[in-house]
Amino acid sequence: MESPPRTVAVVEDDPSMLRSIERLLNAHGYKTEGYGSAEAYLGRDSASVIGCLVLDVHLGKMSGIQLRRRLRDAKSSLPVIFITAVDDDTLELEAVDAGCLAYLRKPFAAKLLLSAVHDAMPGPAEDDTLAT
Repeated sequence: MESPPRTVAVVEDDPSMLRSIERLLNAHGYKTEGYGSAEAYLGRDSASVIGCLVLDVHLGKMSGIQLRRRLRDAKSSLPVIFITAVDDDTLELEAVDAGCLAYLRKPFAAKLLLSAVHDAMPGPAEDDTLAT
């Protein structure tokens, strides 16, 4: 039997960072869907099945934390990995309170993101996925 798609939605407003994250995840067997804003993610085709959300904290109009709260209020159990370039302990506490599996500060090691995504979507990933 074929395993379900291992799709990770990446919400990041920096196009080069978005491409980098998608390439990294694709190279390790994950399908990705990239969005440049929280609003773009909310307007996505709901037919796609997302297994995990990599979410930048600082976005345009709606922040990543606001998006996570909105999803939580809608009873979403989607695992969220927050990423940010800001070194702020208060912001990290706010992100953790909103609910996240991991909180990574940019620039983060590829291994940290892959490990967090693997934890969010355990399954038939390659054993060497975390060796990078």
